Amino acid sequence: MASPNVIELSSANFQSKVLGASGTVLVDFWAEWCGPCKMIAPLLDQIADAHPDKVTIGKVDVDKNADLASQYNIRAIPTLIIFQGGQVKEQIVGMTSKAALEQKLGLAV
Repeated sequence: MASPNVIELSSANFQSKVLGASGTVLVDFWAEWCGPCKMIAPLLDQIADAHPDKVTIGKVDVDKNADLASQYNIRAIPTLIIFQGGQVKEQIVGMTSKAALEQKLGLAV
């Protein structure tokens, strides 16, 4: 992960970092071998760096955390899930733009 503001999520910390979070958390379900996942990563880094006090961005490697991928019915990657107050608010499958993500996260001006 390029940005220090993007956290690595796993089965061990998902409960505390995502479901127990009071604010907005964007979770990126990805894999090392996924081309589109590598394309969206810099956009997530930029959002995390620009808005560290407004949104938490975390990444779940689906190859290392198949249980989480199964729990959230991940069928294609990248899949981005926006959580608010520990609840799923929205799911985005596939590549998207930074502007679209910021809008969905309520960060667009």
